[in-house]
Amino acid sequence: MSSASEEMQINPTRARHLSENLSHVLSQVRLIAVSKLKPANDILALHNAPSSHTHFGENYSQELTEKAALLPKTINWHFIGALQTNKCRPLAESIPNLFSVSSVDSAKKADGLEKGRAKLEDEVQGKKLRVLVQINTSGEEEKSGVEPKDAVTLCKHILDNCPHLELGGLMTIGAIARSKATTKETENEDFEALRKCRDDVASQLGIEADKLELSMGMSSDFEAAIRQGSTEVRVGTTIFGERPARGDAKVKEDVAEEKK
Repeated sequence: MSSASEEMQINPTRARHLSENLSHVLSQVRLIAVSKLKPANDILALHNAPSSHTHFGENYSQELTEKAALLPKTINWHFIGALQTNKCRPLAESIPNLFSVSSVDSAKKADGLEKGRAKLEDEVQGKKLRVLVQINTSGEEEKSGVEPKDAVTLCKHILDNCPHLELGGLMTIGAIARSKATTKETENEDFEALRKCRDDVASQLGIEADKLELSMGMSSDFEAAIRQGSTEVRVGTTIFGERPARGDAKVKEDVAEEKK
């Protein structure tokens, strides 16, 4: 009996185009190909050879759950969107190959992820779920994340109370205006703030700074983020192209259409 991914059609032209885009971005950092609102066919095209990419990011828990059920378990899924507290445990316990949750901004969310991952302990053979603490470096009210001054407390909670989670580092999105204003000659203030916050956390908790990764940078500013020390970037439109409206998105395309 063939699996859903084996039955999925992949358009060769589209696969080649995606692979070229991926190669253009991929460098010394971990590249999360942000596949939200894009069909599982596109993800499979990049996961298969010759690209063989493994790290993909999703913003919506239901969409991630549906795609994870369709696609190979060799994919490393990153949840990168805002996650409601009551969705943390169900997400963590339903996807064994959930590699990372990049938007932890409260102890309650960490606790929910801890309970969910603990349920999968035998299945994942003790492999911890990587989490990143999201920092609101821009001070914007509409942005998720803890204030830099509260980062140590949350990181310590994860280290002390969540044995099935691994504190991978810190993450920020930052202000769009600052991102657009960044040039090769100037530094992004939000990226600088995250780096300083990471150093403060490491110092106060007695951790080597390079043990805590910096996750910052997207399609519009990933090059600047890498220059400022990001070890992980989230790139979507540069690889997949413009996204459809959420209501028009398909988890899986029934026919491999010719598209570039």
